[in-house]
Amino acid sequence: MFADESEVDDLVTALLTASRVLVGVSARSLAHLDESVTVTQFRVLVVLRGHGETRLNLLAERLGVSPSTALRTVDRLIAADLVTRRENDQDRREVVIDLTARGVQVVDEVTAQRRSEIRAIAETMPRAEARQLVRALTAFAAAADEPAAALDAATVWGW
Repeated sequence: MFADESEVDDLVTALLTASRVLVGVSARSLAHLDESVTVTQFRVLVVLRGHGETRLNLLAERLGVSPSTALRTVDRLIAADLVTRRENDQDRREVVIDLTARGVQVVDEVTAQRRSEIRAIAETMPRAEARQLVRALTAFAAAADEPAAALDAATVWGW
């Protein structure tokens, strides 16, 4: 696919550099919160914001973690009054997780901060290169078998 190994190395280096930029944007957006929310915890909030009330096992599946790991994170978010946990009305053996009003507010604030900062960076790019970047990132996501953002409601909220 690539003519030589240095082309692949250049691509990997460019992607790692871009990911550092995006991680920095993410960290700064969370730093603006009154309460302390980790990136992992924010990911839970975003999934809930995108999908709504969710059974614990399905939440764990969407996060790619074990149910016990998801539950520990949820417990911390309950203590911060960002999510609620209750028994499922249809099956009392299941637990259902949802955002509190404050949890919704946190996702919306952080997402707005991220979008604003990423937009400011993107607006400094030459237009032709920005178009190329859209095509390149779309191809990168396809190569990673990542569904298009429009197909997943959670991505609207920054994940």
